[in-house]
Amino acid sequence: MAEAVATPAPAPAPAPAPGVSGSGMDTRLEQETAQWLRWDRNPLTLEAVKQLIAEGNKEELQKCFGARMEFGTAGLRAPMGAGISRMNDLTIIQTTQGFCRYLEKQFSDLKQRGVVVSFDARADPASGGSSRRFARLAATAFISQGVPVHLFSDITPTPFVPYTVSHLKLCAGIMITASHNPKQDNGYKVYWDNGAQIISPHDRGISQAIEENLEPWPKAWDESLIDSSSLLHNPSTSISHDYFEDLKKYCFHRGVNRDSGMKFVHTSVHGVGHEFVQLAFKAFDLAPPEAVPEQKDPDPEFPTVKYPNPEEGKGVLTLSFALADKIKAKIILANDPDADRLAVAEKQDSGEWRVFSGNELGALLGWWLFTSWKENNRDRSALKDTYMLSSTVSSKILRAIALKEGFHFEETLTGFKWMGNRTKQLVDQGKTVLFAFEEAIGYMCCPFVLDKDGVSAAVISAELASFLATKNLSLSQQLKAIYVEYGYHITKASYFICHDQGTIQKLFENLRNYNGKNGYPKTCGRFEISAIRDLTTGYDDSQPDKKAILPISKSSQMITFTFANGGVATMRTSGTEPKIKYYAELCAPPGNSDLEQLTKELDELVSAIEENFFQPQKYNLQPKSE
Repeated sequence: MAEAVATPAPAPAPAPAPGVSGSGMDTRLEQETAQWLRWDRNPLTLEAVKQLIAEGNKEELQKCFGARMEFGTAGLRAPMGAGISRMNDLTIIQTTQGFCRYLEKQFSDLKQRGVVVSFDARADPASGGSSRRFARLAATAFISQGVPVHLFSDITPTPFVPYTVSHLKLCAGIMITASHNPKQDNGYKVYWDNGAQIISPHDRGISQAIEENLEPWPKAWDESLIDSSSLLHNPSTSISHDYFEDLKKYCFHRGVNRDSGMKFVHTSVHGVGHEFVQLAFKAFDLAPPEAVPEQKDPDPEFPTVKYPNPEEGKGVLTLSFALADKIKAKIILANDPDADRLAVAEKQDSGEWRVFSGNELGALLGWWLFTSWKENNRDRSALKDTYMLSSTVSSKILRAIALKEGFHFEETLTGFKWMGNRTKQLVDQGKTVLFAFEEAIGYMCCPFVLDKDGVSAAVISAELASFLATKNLSLSQQLKAIYVEYGYHITKASYFICHDQGTIQKLFENLRNYNGKNGYPKTCGRFEISAIRDLTTGYDDSQPDKKAILPISKSSQMITFTFANGGVATMRTSGTEPKIKYYAELCAPPGNSDLEQLTKELDELVSAIEENFFQPQKYNLQPKSE
């Protein structure tokens, strides 16, 4: 949510309801809670707020009502519970009312085209909130205003929403999900009519419209009205059918798949992915993967993992390793709970499991999609209209492949909202976009979904592994071959935890005034810096006019250092978590295959960045826990 904007202060509410005034709360808190007591009809959240007022629990009331959730380009993401800072029935109604009014202004044909709404399997029994209920309340708001709604009847992967927007030419899409966040969270993710996530200024426009439409509309709570409405459509069967038909176009070796004896293990980490990955394998004529039984079915408690995030690596995959060893499977495919991300692990000859980083899998999938495309497009002139994209903090491996092979490579800002929107622009200009990825295990292998898609990525990875097996090659061996041909690109990424915005501000301002006023650092330890780009301020000393080409965002911190030794490192704040992240990469030209020396050099560069630029002791930063 890097572009979230502070919302305006709510309009003054009428006098406090009985039982609120005189409780020692400040006036604004009194107004917010009074409004809540008038408008909330969910008995659990309403009772929770009444209880806090009766107890005079100002600290907890401040947490629930201190500030409204900010609506950013990533929509909303927050814990479920009572109050304006949480995800609950009332805040979902308010958000959707604002979104509906904003769409009415933007699209004169909203009532003809309509919107799509889907949801994951999250639920919070204590507050009565669940993704399914939030989706129904969102649908109710639109239908009460005469807007058609395509509401999925059951859980789907997140990519099904952008797919439906594009496929049915709708005005917008809403996905109720908190992806791989902890179990107490939920979220509200929004897609525009181009099938990509929203970018500015829509976030600000929606945010303002929410503030102007806080009072629930007369039928807002009457979700039963949608069931008999002619405006309600259930796209589940037709969209599932069409998605998998479109996916078949990315199956390049059906014969190999049919004959393949390769075994795969799949985990959906208690999320939505199981059924859809099974169907994807069927679409590719691959034998179905063996599902991790304890994690196969959706469970909002995520009982077998500390964090439901495959990006965290081996901890999430413990059960997968055990099952794979038992059935002698060499490859594990792991989706996050809303199935838009994918992690892949491979059993090595040493007996160890290797979990590929997002950059490594990006290199493999990028190489595979280009190789497969090239086999079907012998005409070299088509290369000039062919593109791949990755985010600026991801590996530059696609750039190296593009330079050698002759297609175009473009870098975007961090996040699939940028890659999705740029892909749409390129496709509209008659270009072919083969692939886009970000290091946070997000891959767009099929541009009929303008977002990351863990379902298509899973089955395409499986076909790649099956094809390589016919050549007696593993994924690891092929990755090495890619690095030998295009140059080693080795990466290291991590983060520090910091809950204080003021500290984060100080750390980045120190980097901008490293050598006194307005001076960025010239070195980092023994490493000489050759270029600096600051996408918070718009400075880029590698450009003739010193101005960055990529869009800037003043609301988030992001500085990239290029080093004389071929290293690149970016430090940035996270839009959805209290983290300062860093991404470092050493790019060697083809021919330099001394991996041990390159790794040592990268390790030393990262240590210098941590010590000199992060200064964890000075700023009291918590390192990532292993």
